[in-house]
Amino acid sequence: MADEDEETGFDEELDDGSSGVDAGHGKRKRLFSKELRCMMYGFGDDQNPYTESVDILEDLVIEFITEMTHKAMSIGRQGRVQVEDIVFLIRKDPRKFARVKDLLTMNEELKRARKAFDEANYGS
Repeated sequence: MADEDEETGFDEELDDGSSGVDAGHGKRKRLFSKELRCMMYGFGDDQNPYTESVDILEDLVIEFITEMTHKAMSIGRQGRVQVEDIVFLIRKDPRKFARVKDLLTMNEELKRARKAFDEANYGS
């Protein structure tokens, strides 16, 4: 009879679902899965890549963003992320630096175009 009680307790520990390497993995909201699927397809993967592949890539992306954000928060103004901090962190990686520079330039051009459009439609 004592053996039955011990076995029941062991089964309850296994059934709670909170142990293991992937605990909570399926419950986490996927933020970039749609975009990553499109990017993977654009870079030559299947139109519908394996969910596991997308999940691994998303984990890597989130880890990269988290690390860069923490580094950016530690330099410059404490507790605040600014564009200059990100540029400073990637300055030694020529490909990333060139891409960020292009995106920042394009952002400025879009701002100017929106401003000109707004002035033409609603301006004085």
